[in-house]
Amino acid sequence: MDGYREISLPFRCAGEVATSTHAGLPWLLYLRKQCKRPVHFWPFDGWEVPQSKSVLAEVYPSLWTRRFKRDGSDDDEQAANAAAAWLQWADMNGSLGSHFNPPLTPYEREVARIEGWILGVV
Repeated sequence: MDGYREISLPFRCAGEVATSTHAGLPWLLYLRKQCKRPVHFWPFDGWEVPQSKSVLAEVYPSLWTRRFKRDGSDDDEQAANAAAAWLQWADMNGSLGSHFNPPLTPYEREVARIEGWILGVV
């Protein structure tokens, strides 16, 4: 068994995302350290995004894939295109800011501060 399978075995269950999370975390640290322009890791760095920063946020493209034309793209391309189209739409209609600061209870905000939140979910 190769090293990848040995490491990922504890995470094997239906619908698990732990393997992807553990693979992605070092890249997030790399981005935090290497990006010349400051990156705001939303919501961990705060719900409000400063004007001068780029944003890194988790999205769930399935929320939007049916809202936007497919145009011959595969599933991954459609997911990326839909997420970008939704962000543009929300920015143009003035609702994007409210998505960065969703109406959560104090308890939900505390949990999200530790576990994260998905942009666009209210």
